[in-house]
Amino acid sequence: MEQASTRVRLDVAYDGTDFSGWAAQPQRRTVAGVLMATLDRMLGAGTVTGLTVAGRTDAGVHATGQVCHVDLPGPVWDEVGGSLVRRLAGLLPGDVRVRAAVEVPGDFDARFSATFRRYEYRVTDAAYGVEPLRRHEILAWRWPLDLDRLNAAAAGLVGEHDFAAYCRRKENATTLREVTRLQWRRDPDGILVATVQADAFCQAMVRSLVGAMLVAGDGRKPVEWPAGLLERRERSSEVTVAPAHGLTLVAVGYPRDPAEYARRADQTRRLRLPGLAVPAPEPAA
Repeated sequence: MEQASTRVRLDVAYDGTDFSGWAAQPQRRTVAGVLMATLDRMLGAGTVTGLTVAGRTDAGVHATGQVCHVDLPGPVWDEVGGSLVRRLAGLLPGDVRVRAAVEVPGDFDARFSATFRRYEYRVTDAAYGVEPLRRHEILAWRWPLDLDRLNAAAAGLVGEHDFAAYCRRKENATTLREVTRLQWRRDPDGILVATVQADAFCQAMVRSLVGAMLVAGDGRKPVEWPAGLLERRERSSEVTVAPAHGLTLVAVGYPRDPAEYARRADQTRRLRLPGLAVPAPEPAA
């Protein structure tokens, strides 16, 4: 008799510096590869299945609020659920941590049930560059940046648009996205932080948006220029993708009512994957 499975949500944080992104790749060190290898070591090969992530991050991108789900036999979860986070902390390398592991309904989908993803991008325009201890999470910008110009450039990118100019297009995938939050702040230590939130992102979109806003923020492009690119229906060669190490996935949102997980997942599949019967690989930022 087949055992009933339990779906488990994992909240994951990692320093992306030494990872080749999230997705498992042959002969490369990836977050998914390390996580699954550790779970297999702990629980036995093949015990944990169905690893699905909210947003597949690229090489060098960090996360403090990544979410994924896995399935495992109910009796196994009953046995290890209370100690899973602590046991993983003893086995995982220091640059990745599972911060929480909780049982969720079987129709929870870490990718398709999500209502938003929120990223932060950090930049310094200090004359001396980046403080050595923070060099893996902050981009050094050689030109002075004006906060008002950055926010003026950001304002034109908020809302639902076709972000084809900022995306690496994939077959059968739409580039229509709704950016619900895009703003810059300068922290007391002088670091500029862009907060970018949307229902979802296509590949390289966040770093492309940041790259466009930075050249407006330092005055080399008009503040209207980033929004003007939205009129294009192909990726713009004028946009430089900002380096990966300044980017961190900080939060993924889900419906408050678990009864809404399945409806949200179905809605997202129909919107993001028109004409497809099965899910495509997770989007990356």
